[in-house]
Amino acid sequence: MNNENAKRDPVSKLIFELSKLPGIGEKTATRLAYFVLKQDETYARSLAESLVAAKQKVGLCETCFTFTDINPCRTCADTNRDRAIICVVERPSDMNSVEMAGTFRGAYHVLHGALSPLDGIGPDELKIRELIERLRTASAPVSEVILAMNPSVEGDATSLYLTRLIRPLGIRVTQLAHGIPMGGQLEYTDRQTIGKAIENRMEMR
Repeated sequence: MNNENAKRDPVSKLIFELSKLPGIGEKTATRLAYFVLKQDETYARSLAESLVAAKQKVGLCETCFTFTDINPCRTCADTNRDRAIICVVERPSDMNSVEMAGTFRGAYHVLHGALSPLDGIGPDELKIRELIERLRTASAPVSEVILAMNPSVEGDATSLYLTRLIRPLGIRVTQLAHGIPMGGQLEYTDRQTIGKAIENRMEMR
């Protein structure tokens, strides 16, 4: 879309801004823009105010570095969490996904990305230094770090790098098992996933 037109025409400007969102192409942005335009002014005003309020009031948790409007975040402030186990994730959305599973009651640490030298993302661009400092200075000993990286080349490289940093601290390092999803069928599963499932096979109990 022509950037100059987006500045002149309010509808084009709205579509242009929506298309900047990840996973939103011009067609989807257009559909969203016309949806907003069909609503009454109250909805549009509420949406705009919510966006501005979120940007102004939400920052990073001083402990786990997820997005939050209070410091520390509600998860870190929960005294019922097991702080001896820290689950390391790439993004705040990954933390939310783990939390939604309802089985993990430990603490979290958000890296805000994964190592990707080709994209100029090294250790200094991530919250790795903060993680190691947190492990060294924790008021209560940390017994295990779960590396919940995404199953990708970047995720694997990040997991390997973190393992080399954490193990010398005498802390157990584990990672999420990768394999066949529940309800999946081998016939339609890619070979990398099947390979991971075989590597991560478990003894029947």
